[in-house]
Amino acid sequence: MAVHLRVLLILSGFTGQSQGEVSVKAGSSISIPCLYGLQYISHVKYLCKGFYWHSCSYIVKTNQQNSGRFSISDDNTRRIFTVTINDLADEDTDYWCAVEINGGADVKEYFHLSVTGDTPHLYVDHQEITRLNGDNLTINCYYTNTGETKWCRLGISCVTRSSGSIDGTKVTISEGAHSVFNVTMSGLRTESSGWYWCAKGDLKMPVHVTVTETPTTKQVIYLNLFVFCAQNVCCSAYTDPKSLIISLSLLISIVMVALLIWFMLRRHSKSKSEFRLLCIVIAC
Repeated sequence: MAVHLRVLLILSGFTGQSQGEVSVKAGSSISIPCLYGLQYISHVKYLCKGFYWHSCSYIVKTNQQNSGRFSISDDNTRRIFTVTINDLADEDTDYWCAVEINGGADVKEYFHLSVTGDTPHLYVDHQEITRLNGDNLTINCYYTNTGETKWCRLGISCVTRSSGSIDGTKVTISEGAHSVFNVTMSGLRTESSGWYWCAKGDLKMPVHVTVTETPTTKQVIYLNLFVFCAQNVCCSAYTDPKSLIISLSLLISIVMVALLIWFMLRRHSKSKSEFRLLCIVIAC
């Protein structure tokens, strides 16, 4: 399991959903995305440490410079501010994500980190996953605790049965061997990108899914051309150092011609003559 864990907290005070408990390993790092309402976009966000709200200590704010083991950033577009805690210790257990309210009580939500020296009680193979548009994705959620099994998307909905859908994406949940349940998302779309989490009882562990568009034919051609040229430069330089300048000059020339053709294809519609020209350049 990776040392750096990206942990998702659903703040009931901000989104109307309960956050549960997060089990993490001592010495690791945690990134906690906190979803907030549209009305708080321009407000200062911060992290406060302590079990009791009235006596917790300010740790880091979005209007101050990050320092030490803690950092914070605010994404106004997605309405998520993210707090990162590095090098977790046993005392890193009680925190509050909060939004400052001028002239009123701050909006806040308590969350608990269960820091263990052993394997966390709920975890996944990878917290960050990238797939292409139209692909299927299977996530293995390992657990040692009991309780209801869920697969949820941040701020949207959950699937609690063997099958369902989230924001138009089909979701299937199946129980595997050795205390693991498998979640399959079928027919991914770019709109499927975002934060999800496995849930077992009161524990949650996040997965961030990024869905990208399938590369176009032109992009594949340019990539193959660049790789071909780079390989020839490396091989020439290795066998004959004097040829390095000539090889680099050739590479630069080919790249410049390829860029020129790319601009031509963007300004004009595709035609057979342009395609033949591109083939001639690649052959040279």
